[in-house]
Amino acid sequence: MIKHKILKKENKIMVVDDEDSNLRLMEALLIPHGYDVILAQDGRQAIDLIEESPPDVILLDVMMPVMNGFELAEKLKSSEETHHIPIVMVTALNNFDDRIKAIEAGADDFLSKPVDETELTARVRSLVKVKTLHDHMKNYQKELETEVEKRTRQLYSSYEKIKKSSFDTIMRLSRAAEYKDEDTGAHVKRMSHYSAAIAEKMGLNETTVESILLASPMHDVGKIGIPDKILLKPGKLDNKEWTTMKMHASIGGEILAGAKSGFIRLAEIIALTHHEKWDGSGYPLGLKGKQIPLVGRIVALGDVFDALTSKRPYKDAFSIEKSFAIIRETTGTHFDPDVVKAFFSIIDHILAIKKKFMDETRSLFVQMTETGGIK
Repeated sequence: MIKHKILKKENKIMVVDDEDSNLRLMEALLIPHGYDVILAQDGRQAIDLIEESPPDVILLDVMMPVMNGFELAEKLKSSEETHHIPIVMVTALNNFDDRIKAIEAGADDFLSKPVDETELTARVRSLVKVKTLHDHMKNYQKELETEVEKRTRQLYSSYEKIKKSSFDTIMRLSRAAEYKDEDTGAHVKRMSHYSAAIAEKMGLNETTVESILLASPMHDVGKIGIPDKILLKPGKLDNKEWTTMKMHASIGGEILAGAKSGFIRLAEIIALTHHEKWDGSGYPLGLKGKQIPLVGRIVALGDVFDALTSKRPYKDAFSIEKSFAIIRETTGTHFDPDVVKAFFSIIDHILAIKKKFMDETRSLFVQMTETGGIK
């Protein structure tokens, strides 16, 4: 049995491979980056070590005796205790069918042998972020529910204060996924208020509208798992990059999955479905029409309108008129016609939201830039 080395108490990376030379290579590549590397020579040994000390990321070879990589990945992803641990298949197999099989087994990413150190550390770093945020959200959820229950029993008048504090915390956590954007914070504020306003116009009850306001800022939390070189690319993504980018919807759903809190369960639905399209051409599930949850259809429009009218690494902001024209042209293909109708019926309110949060956040960004607070 191979013992793992500990440089210091940092994020744990498990490497599972039946070839000792491959284990030692991965160990040599990862330890200098501050990771605690755990080595296993087969699937059964890996399971024993995971039960003893769960890792943050698993780098998993496919071709192994006793239990191959597909079988181990499927077993880990089917367990409540380990399904959230990101798995990277490290293999020389480049066959498309093999990759599909790996995805079906639960693989979150791939690395091809021979492994490139830069690519390895970038993938590991991104997936560690996903795992860290998942753990943080899970702990936050428990703490929040306990606090709300306690204070509700003690004094109902404290409810509004807790609710306001929760919303502020969610907004700050949601900003993590878009922190590199110069419009940090403004996007999640605007799109969440657009979505709540549309929901209210469509006749949803006050509790649901408020839940959408709380949940929709987490729509892109899955971007924490997408490499910066893709998120911040100043040009059009190629097919491979676009495939990676689209994973953020599924990653977001996974991060938020299994919550007891109502608005976090709603956030999971929003994260997973806000890129679905009315005609079925969206992702990740290819849902069509009213198969798409109403909150997903509402947030899709709020998110896209803000994206159209905002500067992005790959484009300048479109004018209000051009943005409206694009929305009208894609009604019935991208957007639910009823949601679009509600949107245009409150257009003065929508534009007031845009102005309020653009002015508020842009002025803060400019101030910090001018004073050297942002490099």
